[in-house]
Amino acid sequence: MAQVEATTERIISADAEKVFDALADYENTRAKLLPEHFSEYEVREGGDGEGTLVHWKLQATSKRIRDCLLEVAEPTDGQLVEKDRNSSMVTTWTVTPAGEGKSKAVVTTVWNGAGGIGGFFEKTFAPKGLGRIYDELLAKLAAEVEK
Repeated sequence: MAQVEATTERIISADAEKVFDALADYENTRAKLLPEHFSEYEVREGGDGEGTLVHWKLQATSKRIRDCLLEVAEPTDGQLVEKDRNSSMVTTWTVTPAGEGKSKAVVTTVWNGAGGIGGFFEKTFAPKGLGRIYDELLAKLAAEVEK
């Protein structure tokens, strides 16, 4: 099993604190940012950053649906880590200042991929597909905080 990684980033015309706060607001803002690939969104505990437990289904392809139950941690300032209780998947959101009134949002997801030929295809195509999904989410985030 090889580790699979998908990363995408975006420069957003808003202060890093505002961007981070929007991402960490699972109770209200996060649900508005999710593309159509996400369904059954539900905050089960908390709702604001550290200590949040959130559920959703992620449909990466027409055949691949991942049932996610994520524990949220904030290991450092400007960073959210979502660890899936149902799999090896870990998503890290990092928001840093990027000049006057701007910030850089980076999202990286890693998981243990399948072995064999299936693993080869997963490692080859899954990062691109997940990257597109997170590009859409970051675009919605930018639209939300740049208002």
